[in-house]
Amino acid sequence: MTGTTGRSVLVTGGNRGIGLATARALAAAGHRVAVTYRSSPPEDLLAVQCDVTSSEEVDRAFGEVEAAHGPVEVLVSNAGRTDDQLLLRMSEESFTSVLDANLTGAYRVAKRASRGMLKARWGRLVFVSSVVGLSGAAGQANYAASKAGLVGLSRSLARELGSRGITSNVVAPGFVDTDMTAELGDARRDELLKTIPLGRTADAGEVAGVIAFLAADASSYVTGAVLPVDGGLGMGH
Repeated sequence: MTGTTGRSVLVTGGNRGIGLATARALAAAGHRVAVTYRSSPPEDLLAVQCDVTSSEEVDRAFGEVEAAHGPVEVLVSNAGRTDDQLLLRMSEESFTSVLDANLTGAYRVAKRASRGMLKARWGRLVFVSSVVGLSGAAGQANYAASKAGLVGLSRSLARELGSRGITSNVVAPGFVDTDMTAELGDARRDELLKTIPLGRTADAGEVAGVIAFLAADASSYVTGAVLPVDGGLGMGH
């Protein structure tokens, strides 16, 4: 993180897992970090309640962060949800609600953040996708579609905003030790580990380290990229 300190950072969905690990890593590097949450805010960071499916709540949250830390210079779009079900059992509401939270929510926060970035002629947009967005997964058509959509969104923004010094990139984690993966049964977990070349799941801090790189001056010529952090699981996708 050398050379980029004291930036105003916002991590959506920053109250647990990858989001919280990222927020803490960026705060430890000297940045002014805020997180959004829907319930149970972390006590060690500026936390703003926000549902990214509401443009009004997004605007209000950004207003609170800007008042405390100044215009957002680094946005980590991490908020998301799952609602797994096989296609023939998946309701339309289940499909569209996951896309609204994971993909349209990312559009909402990126659009709001880009205002200040364009004025400053500097900015970092980082979207947290998933290996599932590139490889697909049975029972996750909605989640996979939303995470794949982040690639098209990010690369379009990289082309639109690059001339103003704004980069836009995607991180695609594999299986990470978070609350979501803790729900997997032992048999399913063992089955998944066999498909990962490194033979283990990731720590959330390992994903946070890659996100921190994309937020730093060291990544100033990286844009439109999709960086897998999956232990080799998604090779070839």
